[in-house]
Amino acid sequence: MAFFSTRYCSASVFTTLFVLLLVLSLSGCGVNAIPTLEEETKAKWSQVINQYQRRADLIPNLVEVVKGYANHERETLTAVVEARSKVAQMTIPKDILTNPNAFQQFQQNQGSLSSALGKLMVVVERYPDLKANQNFLTLQSQLEGTENRITVSRRDYIEAVKDYNTEIRTFPGRIWAAVLYSDAAVKQNFTVENVQGIATAPKIQMGQ
Repeated sequence: MAFFSTRYCSASVFTTLFVLLLVLSLSGCGVNAIPTLEEETKAKWSQVINQYQRRADLIPNLVEVVKGYANHERETLTAVVEARSKVAQMTIPKDILTNPNAFQQFQQNQGSLSSALGKLMVVVERYPDLKANQNFLTLQSQLEGTENRITVSRRDYIEAVKDYNTEIRTFPGRIWAAVLYSDAAVKQNFTVENVQGIATAPKIQMGQ
């Protein structure tokens, strides 16, 4: 009985060691790379969303300040308000990173808001008193900082998606995706039109 118990114990230890060695071996072969890189893309995407939301939160105050000095620029102000409304009303689906249509719509809405803000900044140049307003100068600083953060967060997201997509398309990641991560799908990324100027944040010169 004691002999059987000793053999059973030895077999159990051997099995445990074998499993540990197998796990370590698989880890060395990159079996964990796909989920690790996927979590990284999700984290970077969250930063993109946070920074765009920060910009959207600044816009109502910006519009009110500008309206106080340039109320007759209604067309430009309305364009900004409507563009922001589209951004706010869009429901972002959980699968947006693998949903081409939803991702494209998100880009279009944010692009329209950027364009509307750009036109508003041109209008601002006509009003020296507005550019000297302290509230406006504070919003200027906050908006410039946010645009910089948007640039950085998009750049980081682009890099994270590139790494993830490369992993699931190349060896050995492609094997692990087929065997262990069948739900791994290519992530959507910003198109060329949307990332022109990624390396340099837009210059918003409102207080000069």
